[in-house]
Amino acid sequence: MLNRLDDVVRGFAEACRRDDVAAVVAALDADVVAVCDGGGLGVVHGAEDVTWLVIGLLCGRPDTELTVESVNGQAGLAVRRAGRAVAVVGVEAAGTTVTGLWIVLNPAKLRGWTRQPRGL
Repeated sequence: MLNRLDDVVRGFAEACRRDDVAAVVAALDADVVAVCDGGGLGVVHGAEDVTWLVIGLLCGRPDTELTVESVNGQAGLAVRRAGRAVAVVGVEAAGTTVTGLWIVLNPAKLRGWTRQPRGL
């Protein structure tokens, strides 16, 4: 049986995959905080600003693969483009909404998340 965090992360991921801004906003707590370790983004507060951060990083590109995976032993997200990891996201939730996102963007930290092309 899936736990509540799994359900929240899966719903959030689906909103991102659909590029559904209203659904992304609805998945986020009003006081959500996103912390990024690279890209000059730092800390972003509030559902509106975090939504635009998420839309820019996780959504909207046809070559983007967004998957629900274990991040630090809990449901989180991995974002890949052409098999190369570009972000890994740890997710915190309370009830049915996302309250925190820990977004790893540092390429050196993402090496182990890159998928190698499969040979014949």
